[in-house]
Amino acid sequence: MQIYWTKINRIIEETPEVKTYMLDCPEGFTWEEGSHTHLALKGFNAGEKPNKGLVRHMSISTLPSEGTIGITTRIRELCSEYKSILRDLKAGDEVALFKTHSNVPLKRENKNIYLLSAGVGIATFRPLVLDYLDRVDNVNHIYSLNIDKSKDFLFTDVFESAPDKNFTAQFVDNRKDYYEEVSKLASDPDGIFYIVGSDEFISQNIEVLNAQGIQPEQIMLDKREKGRALFFPTELSV
Repeated sequence: MQIYWTKINRIIEETPEVKTYMLDCPEGFTWEEGSHTHLALKGFNAGEKPNKGLVRHMSISTLPSEGTIGITTRIRELCSEYKSILRDLKAGDEVALFKTHSNVPLKRENKNIYLLSAGVGIATFRPLVLDYLDRVDNVNHIYSLNIDKSKDFLFTDVFESAPDKNFTAQFVDNRKDYYEEVSKLASDPDGIFYIVGSDEFISQNIEVLNAQGIQPEQIMLDKREKGRALFFPTELSV
């Protein structure tokens, strides 16, 4: 396993609770849209065994063409030791990256794509939208729906409807409006539905989609096979 040590270039305060850590790109480090990585803090591998408490699975919110690795995360006042250490880091401090993989690349299959996210989960979709807006080939339309009860909506500069490019972005701040909208979107029998959020959020979305006849193969989750099997156990036996 290759570990890439790199420095924080700058820190963007997106909202009072959300920060984006912009990291320098280490030589040889590559990724694609929809990728996640493991972000480790100093000392995680100092002992005989790695300290898993100093490692978190994070989505990359930037594209390689932007020349920086963006990690966007919510840090509440009461938070874990990991988030507490992360909150105190400054530009110039070192972090480590390893095990980078994409479960949710942009599918260009001449279909409508629906990006369903909760809160900071929208960060996973930022690079997909940028990739699409740069090259709209083989995608009919992208519709993004994000729920954030705080009303501090993220990346509104990117998630802005562009009718000329068949891109629609909608933000809501309550569950009623959100699930009513999901139910409407699920009327597209051939759509591809991406979901990013907590396990509870994912389960609730799948339930609404299933009720409208959307099949598991139309649903994209930011999960490896084992994680995905928790939501679609029948796929394991296929």
